[in-house]
Amino acid sequence: MTDSVRIIGTEQLLDLHSRLRRADEVRVAALLTRRIRRAAEPLQADLKNTIRSLPIRSEPRRAGKRGGPTSTTRPLRATVAEAVRISVRTTRPVGARVWVDRWSLPSDLQKMAAAMNTPTGRIRHPVFGNRKRWANQWTTPLWWDKTVQSHTPRMRSEVERVLTDIRRTIT
Repeated sequence: MTDSVRIIGTEQLLDLHSRLRRADEVRVAALLTRRIRRAAEPLQADLKNTIRSLPIRSEPRRAGKRGGPTSTTRPLRATVAEAVRISVRTTRPVGARVWVDRWSLPSDLQKMAAAMNTPTGRIRHPVFGNRKRWANQWTTPLWWDKTVQSHTPRMRSEVERVLTDIRRTIT
């Protein structure tokens, strides 16, 4: 899984960063941060919605195998969706990043976002924590990457527009 998404127009952002430091305008830097964050927020919202509605199907149960509802009351998809974060930096490396904050997830789910975004879509996990019995489930392959790719052109154009506006303000 792509742990983070970064939209970086290196030359433009670094040039803008050096001008901001020379100008020492806290207000302009705050405006830049706010507008870049606003450009990334639709991606964050779409990733959260995609995770919440992600279909996960199980292997059919074999004859004679027991089964039943989960022993946990924690909803998997909603828990992972709440861990999607945005950060914006105006220092090096300059840019916006959208990622799943593993450390805000329970310890048994910290690798789940990566496990859900495999090329095959297979999620392999122990049955109720029993490492002697394993189960397979399937989801949409590379859903994170596909969602990011659909938002990338819009975000690039938004960031370019923001940079142009800020550059006009500084010069």
